[in-house]
Amino acid sequence: MQDLRRPASVVRKTLRQPDDVRHFQHGEGALVRVGAFDVGKAVLEPGWRWSVDVKPMVGTASCEAHHLHVVLAGRFAARMDSGELYEFGPDDVVDLPPGHDTWVVGDEPVVLLDISGNVSDFAVPTPHARSVLTMLMTDIVASTDTASRLGAEGWKRVVTEHDRVVRRQLDRFRGREIKTMGDGFLATFGSAAGAVMCGLAIADATRDMGVEVRVGVHTGEIEVLPDDIRGVAVHATARVMAAAGPAEVLASSLTHALAEGSGLHFESLGHHELKGLEGSLELFRVSQDKDEPEPL
Repeated sequence: MQDLRRPASVVRKTLRQPDDVRHFQHGEGALVRVGAFDVGKAVLEPGWRWSVDVKPMVGTASCEAHHLHVVLAGRFAARMDSGELYEFGPDDVVDLPPGHDTWVVGDEPVVLLDISGNVSDFAVPTPHARSVLTMLMTDIVASTDTASRLGAEGWKRVVTEHDRVVRRQLDRFRGREIKTMGDGFLATFGSAAGAVMCGLAIADATRDMGVEVRVGVHTGEIEVLPDDIRGVAVHATARVMAAAGPAEVLASSLTHALAEGSGLHFESLGHHELKGLEGSLELFRVSQDKDEPEPL
């Protein structure tokens, strides 16, 4: 039977020999783990700011951690999402709620102890969500030749009208614009059929204005960032699009399977070896009847 009069074992650790060390832009941190608790010591150099040095790794608009800091040296400021501005210095104990930006004030490094908050995850990139989505990628055919023929002003007018037409169709079929790439678009859809229908509508609408685009549609798992997406499936979409001809919409086999029963016509073009991708991918040329399906 345990003798309750005996004290628990003493645990001693030192931040001079930490369990983990983190190096990041404009600073570094040391971490010790004591049972279920983590204690961190950070040295933040002049010029460090959360929204510049940490935000790109985390992806949130502001810091969402609730910190308990002890300031050992230097001064730092915090601006809350509500607009209040605070400044802290040596010997301050700071209970900092989530929803803030912080930065070093002056030319002296800030040294602080982080007692609670995201101590163990500080300066570690946050895993981004992964989702299975259908991607649509477009590209204006012979854009260089067209731009040379029309001249700078004429090409600018064409691109402006092209962008307006494409965005109208993305809105119509509930696509999310990810980015433009000079003379093309990358968008995501929750519906495979909706993405294919959107591609067909874009090809028709741009052809009516005298521009031909190629469209690729592919479904796969991607990493979703705040303002972008990435993953092998994004590269696959680009390869599917590159295989398309003028005013042509090509879809991958998985997109075809998911869009089955939507009233679209898929013509198999066989398996293709696509640059940069392992194995082959079956591609389908997509068309539809005169009576256009309604947007999903």
